[in-house]
Amino acid sequence: MDTNIDPDRNPDTTTTANTGEVGIFTRLIRGLLLIAIGVVIGGISVYLWIGAQPSLRGGIADVVAVPAAVDPANPPAQPTGSTPLPGPPVDAPAGQFDSAAATTNANEAPVLDGSRLIIPVQGIQPGQLQDTYSDARGSGRVHDAIDIMAPAGTPVLAAADGKVAKLFQSKLGGTTLYQYDDTGAIVYYYAHLQAYAPGIHEGMAVKRGDVIGQVGSTGNASAGAPHLHFAIMVLGPEKQWWKGSAINPYPLLGGAAKGTTAPTPQP
Repeated sequence: MDTNIDPDRNPDTTTTANTGEVGIFTRLIRGLLLIAIGVVIGGISVYLWIGAQPSLRGGIADVVAVPAAVDPANPPAQPTGSTPLPGPPVDAPAGQFDSAAATTNANEAPVLDGSRLIIPVQGIQPGQLQDTYSDARGSGRVHDAIDIMAPAGTPVLAAADGKVAKLFQSKLGGTTLYQYDDTGAIVYYYAHLQAYAPGIHEGMAVKRGDVIGQVGSTGNASAGAPHLHFAIMVLGPEKQWWKGSAINPYPLLGGAAKGTTAPTPQP
């Protein structure tokens, strides 16, 4: 006769209870897996949908993008469509500068010494110069420069020691060159060039008398009257190569002011 040692324990009941516990656990695991799979599928669907929307894709990129460190020596280029950096207007008339403070600035600038300048066109003598500084030009403006007439291709010379500030193409000035003097306080402006001298580049140091270009008639100059449009500017505190107070180059190059006798040219 079999004896049940624990009368409260029924083997059949125990087996049924264990089976029920296993079933509940299995259903719980299965449910969690289904939820996890649903979350993954939902995330992938949202990602693919956002990727198909250009406006949302750009917005997300803007939010998550981390800006790279900027090297001060190599600043990034100006982004397309952003506000442009200050610069000269491309259509600005050649040699149209602010002459309101020219006299004051000239008196304060020790570099404005005619003995330091040469006529910037090869072979031209002081007696051949004409004072066109105050001549009227179109749109009610004043020339603020002198025109030095010479055959096309005549070498254009650096009027003083300094550095090439900018090589610039202007609608009216044509092929132009801006040169700082050796103090950085003065800019010499050469316009209507036929061409630059070989090897000329921005930042290049030049000495008085170095060939920097050729006389021409680019821009609004008449093809039948090639000349160098030459201007001198005293720069403001911003040191912007295209903006300054105009100074009459004529007397500084040995020309005689109107009604006076021409001074003896300096060597």
